[in-house]
Amino acid sequence: MAQLYPPIEPYAHGLMDVGAGHQVYWEECGNPAGQPALVIHGGPGSGASPNWRQYFDPDRYRVILFDQRGCGRSTPHAADSLLALAANTTADLLADMEQLRALRRIDQWLLFAGSWGVTLGLAYAQEHADRVRSTVFFSITAGTRQELDWITRHAGRFFPEAWAEFCRGVPVADRDGDLADAYARLLASPDAEVREKAARDWCAWEVAHVAIRPGQKPSPRYEDPRFRLAFARIVTHYWRHGCWVEGLDLVGGASQLAAIPALLVHGGLDISSPPDVAWRLSQSWPGARLTLIDNAGHGAGEPGMTEILVQATDLFAG
Repeated sequence: MAQLYPPIEPYAHGLMDVGAGHQVYWEECGNPAGQPALVIHGGPGSGASPNWRQYFDPDRYRVILFDQRGCGRSTPHAADSLLALAANTTADLLADMEQLRALRRIDQWLLFAGSWGVTLGLAYAQEHADRVRSTVFFSITAGTRQELDWITRHAGRFFPEAWAEFCRGVPVADRDGDLADAYARLLASPDAEVREKAARDWCAWEVAHVAIRPGQKPSPRYEDPRFRLAFARIVTHYWRHGCWVEGLDLVGGASQLAAIPALLVHGGLDISSPPDVAWRLSQSWPGARLTLIDNAGHGAGEPGMTEILVQATDLFAG
């Protein structure tokens, strides 16, 4: 089975001015003459980690990564200012992706995305189908209200104690309402202690609903208070607004993507994002093939997920 490729460093990087005060970080690595691939990170707000570079053969791919507005190395950073949330919508991120493609003089690219990145990738592919050569999507999401309500409320049936703690993080009057909206207000508080506690509570629930095995360790990024605050601010900002995809049918709309081959990978034990969305997407998308990994949960690091994702990029390398 394929493993991750060795770590590599970018041969080019920079900040792209996208207007409204935002500078979006981008980088390229691999082979400058290779097949272009765009990595779309999850979250929203998690940033592009260096290990994403390792899912691609560096001799055959020209890999482009970017940090979405407000996170990672993009500025302003959501941990520093609420200005990072202004002009920060799904439509803005799609425009950034197109601007980045033009900046780097790319005609078509492969989209590699996980979790929230899949929602963004689906929206991009349906808006710019002629710019997408192929896709590798894992831990499938479509950003619907049903999915957001599942994560913030109904998934608590599997983790009742952790969900009770999550609910206790907001005022009593807000506990039966939109929890993302309630947390977003706390994360905007002028009181630093209120902001920090809200970020901790939000991220503790994030860790809980992706864990499916006893003793499963969370990503060390959650130990960084700057990451916690930015991540919680951005994800609640998107979720309280329905990810700006309400009125769109990203799953049904995939029926128009017959010319784009897609490899979809999802964990059969993914409680955070149950497999029904991935299955429906595979049924709607004529060029898609879905692999369900029986013992895997949510995320690229789940058992068996790494090997299949590397095999997928190897396959599309041609």
